[in-house]
Amino acid sequence: MRGLSETGKFARFVLVGAVNTVVHYLVYLATWLLVGYLVAHVLATVVAMSVSYLLNCRFTFRVRPRLRTFLLYPASNGVNLGLSAAAMWLLVEVIGIHPLVATLLGGLVATPATYLVSRLILTSRHRAPCPHPDESLPIGRTW
Repeated sequence: MRGLSETGKFARFVLVGAVNTVVHYLVYLATWLLVGYLVAHVLATVVAMSVSYLLNCRFTFRVRPRLRTFLLYPASNGVNLGLSAAAMWLLVEVIGIHPLVATLLGGLVATPATYLVSRLILTSRHRAPCPHPDESLPIGRTW
């Protein structure tokens, strides 16, 4: 098998996004009474984004994690935030859709662009691909 198709990678990206959402919520629930809701939200976002980065490296794009890409990865979340917020505003203010529905649709609208930015950040030609999850890594090396 040469690799996953773009459709397969996108499906894995969406699955990682679902895991990311669960991780964020669980960290938030575990910390908000201790540190307050805003600090809990920031902490949950950092943890979830880190988990998302590692899962997208390993399972979605099969690349080795690198400090440089880890530091660039939040840009994909910025794209998601900007596009989903713009879509929500358009859906609520211009089209008249209820905000609870608009937030879901806004996220759906932003997902393909977020995928493209994540792929760009994580899969440039300068990074070695990560072995398939079923392949072993050389002794002393980590993914």
